Amino acid sequence: QVQLVESGGGLVQAGGSLRLSCAASGGTFSSYAMGWFRQAPGKERELVATITRSGGSTYYTDSVKGRFTISRDTAKNTVYLQMNSLRPEATAVYYCAAARAYGLPLLPPTYDYWGQGTQVTVSS
Repeated sequence: QVQLVESGGGLVQAGGSLRLSCAASGGTFSSYAMGWFRQAPGKERELVATITRSGGSTYYTDSVKGRFTISRDTAKNTVYLQMNSLRPEATAVYYCAAARAYGLPLLPPTYDYWGQGTQVTVSS
């Protein structure tokens, strides 16, 4: 059983930056692809970014390309999401998730474990 704990959310002004962290425990970190999702009130959960088991490949949803960066540190069993040039539409609860799948899993059902989420609020 893998446990995921997110941190780093908060309130930031538009144009600012935040770095989310997700610490994993209870499993072999390198055996999981990792993803960051977000869910705004009244909207479906959407994939923001994902990274392969090795960290060699990444995927970003179009709206964050060039501004967000996903990375992983195997020594610390942690995945990060660096968010720059934040916009008000990024306001949501951000979730970290782990998938046993190879490659870049894009859909929520392909993920096996989820964190509790961290709130990100971007003010205009």
